[in-house]
Amino acid sequence: MDPAAARNRLLIATSMWRESTDEPLPKMPPGEPLEQIQGFEIKVVDLLFAEATAETAKRVAEKTWDLVHDRPEDDPVKQRVVEGHEQLARLSAEARTAPE
Repeated sequence: MDPAAARNRLLIATSMWRESTDEPLPKMPPGEPLEQIQGFEIKVVDLLFAEATAETAKRVAEKTWDLVHDRPEDDPVKQRVVEGHEQLARLSAEARTAPE
């Protein structure tokens, strides 16, 4: 991976983490830089999905899709986002069908 692209991915994921939680950035285990970045991105995506509500599901879906939309289908982070979008769609649908 191009070092500039790796830095950009790390910067975006770090910004998303900081916007989403007051928790400190997680420590990454030693390893290959791309694997570390992917692992961190998945943590960010999982955090966003875990904190999503019926009211925020659409915004979380858009935000996470922006992170991965141009990646290949076999990208692990993109695969996690696609899985999570199914959960967000159900959450959002529950809000639309809930009695007021």
